[in-house]
Amino acid sequence: MSPAEAPAVTVRKKPLDYEVTVTDVRMETHDTATLYLDFGGAPVEYKAGQFINIDPHQFPALRTLAAFLQEQKGRRELFRSYSMSSAPHEPQVAITVKDEEYTPGITKYPALLAPYLIHGRLKGARIKVQGFMGPYTLPDDVQERTDHIVHIVAGSGAVPNFAILKDALHRGLKLRHTVLCSNKTAADMLFGAELDKLEAAHPDTVRVLHTLTRETDESRFGPKVRKGRISQALLEELIPDRQTCLVYACGPAITAWDRRKAMETRTPATPRFIEAVLGHLHTLGVEDKRIKRETYG
Repeated sequence: MSPAEAPAVTVRKKPLDYEVTVTDVRMETHDTATLYLDFGGAPVEYKAGQFINIDPHQFPALRTLAAFLQEQKGRRELFRSYSMSSAPHEPQVAITVKDEEYTPGITKYPALLAPYLIHGRLKGARIKVQGFMGPYTLPDDVQERTDHIVHIVAGSGAVPNFAILKDALHRGLKLRHTVLCSNKTAADMLFGAELDKLEAAHPDTVRVLHTLTRETDESRFGPKVRKGRISQALLEELIPDRQTCLVYACGPAITAWDRRKAMETRTPATPRFIEAVLGHLHTLGVEDKRIKRETYG
């Protein structure tokens, strides 16, 4: 077989280790912050939607909590992954981190790294990161596959999709974007003002809607902000081209702990955002091959 006939081989780049400077920490909501990272002139190549890893063991302030959690879990604490909210054309790499609420009896363990990144006053600090990783990106031939990207996100699931949207618009890709964000309250909405600006600047290609599940202020609701969870009816309204669109869904999913607890109690694990959204999409006839998903929890 000649080289011209040989099948293409995808070569995955090994993640690289970097030491970066946190140039700024900007609070987005009461429990979410964006950290801007300066790579000091090192070559930075990544795709919108990818993430970096951070090792919690590098921070002396976390050693005691890390040791406690390792004793409880019976294993070493792992790297934590954070999606980039920046797009490759932007001058600084940025990650947006949401705190992980600990609820006794529901949450298995308290968060280790996220609270420190958000509240640890790290502006000016040097930290080690590993990047860049993740397949949650637009395919190179996306314009041949579809003309409509549907972003369905919850909470910090908006982070990689925000980067993907900015990147697609910057590159002038001939795509329409429907962005559907689910949050508890209006105060929890990530990138609300930025998304509004992108929609205003690209009225023919960007449509943004929000759903709020626990908002008590009725004045917050309107044509662009709906009450309740993302429903099948809403998805049916927003996705008329269900055979040709591509869906990028990101949000909380059933955790390994949830599954283990369900097996122990012999009760089904309660579906979370991703499971609910996938169920709606499949019922509407969106094929699984047209759905890209990324989960956390």
